[in-house]
Amino acid sequence: QVRLIESGGGWVQPGGSLTLSCAPSESVYRIDVMGWYRQVPGKEREWVATVSRNGRIDYIDAVKGRFTISRDNKNSVSLQMNFLTPEDTATYFCSAKRVSITQTYRKLELWGQGILVNVSS
Repeated sequence: QVRLIESGGGWVQPGGSLTLSCAPSESVYRIDVMGWYRQVPGKEREWVATVSRNGRIDYIDAVKGRFTISRDNKNSVSLQMNFLTPEDTATYFCSAKRVSITQTYRKLELWGQGILVNVSS
């Protein structure tokens, strides 16, 4: 079964940078939308950024100007996070929506298991 695999999280001091990466565990035919969400304990999962296959990019206001999302032609997605603050501390989840595993087998969405980003001094 295809999974999303995340990497790149960890600890960083306020003002620092981290890059998260995510890729499917095996090759897939196409993914329409890829993105990142984040969640802190006791709160609902929050959308952070998405990038569509047609190139459209959207960010939550809280990260505009600091985070950059990008994807390559192999259905991998990255999130470059700069000027991190303690409020960015969360478990970050990679998301893929409208996934064509093959040309005829599709899944509505896939999620990664989550990766922790801890911004503290």
